[in-house]
Amino acid sequence: MSSVSFPPQVQPLIVRVADEAAMLMWAAQLAAELKQGAVVYLHGNLGMGKTTLSRGVLHALGHQGAVKSPTYTLVEPYELAEVQAYHFDLYRLADPEELEFMGIRDYFDAQSLCLVEWPEKGAGILPRPDLEICLSRWQDGRELEVSATSERGVQMLNALSALHP
Repeated sequence: MSSVSFPPQVQPLIVRVADEAAMLMWAAQLAAELKQGAVVYLHGNLGMGKTTLSRGVLHALGHQGAVKSPTYTLVEPYELAEVQAYHFDLYRLADPEELEFMGIRDYFDAQSLCLVEWPEKGAGILPRPDLEICLSRWQDGRELEVSATSERGVQMLNALSALHP
């Protein structure tokens, strides 16, 4: 009988950003923890800043060009100096099985960074994330609730929490 281990319970980190500039600054802090690869789920309604957060992470990791939401292509790859990154937007996905046809499992390995917008659309197919970030309105800005769902995620969350006591 094998045992399954889950990360110890860690309180989610709540980060409040007043505007886009603050979101991009926080994304740079997050990027520092994602250099070794991770799976990050981004939850939130339309217009909450999932793509802005992804853009901030990718720019902080060295991408020079534009970052747009891959709504129609489902995934956009980024070859960066320190990590291979994939930005997914599953908003238009009709059925999670479609992910199997595009070879989704090939994108997720221990060294890849996968930022997944609308992950609930890929339920049952996508691997478990390391971090989940829920974005919602807060005053004129956004509130980000960051939760760890793996041992790797716990390490990243602890490092991020140390920056936001």
